[in-house]
Amino acid sequence: METTRLSSKGQIIIPQNIREAHKWQSGLEFNVIDTEQGLLLTPRMPFKPTSIKDVMGCVNYKGAKKSLKEMEEGIAKGGKK
Repeated sequence: METTRLSSKGQIIIPQNIREAHKWQSGLEFNVIDTEQGLLLTPRMPFKPTSIKDVMGCVNYKGAKKSLKEMEEGIAKGGKK
């Protein structure tokens, strides 16, 4: 178990060995959840969670095969939208 202290500015330091074990870098944002036992910090994900249904759309594709270059171009085009 690690110990830390609350600063006068309301900040806490997450011990280095825990940050390294989770590969948490400076600037990472956290969700703060108030529980009966105390606060729960969870890393904020940069993207909203997806389900298998969200990513299964191309599995039943029946068209012509696409090259890696064509797929990358399609992704780049879609990313610009």
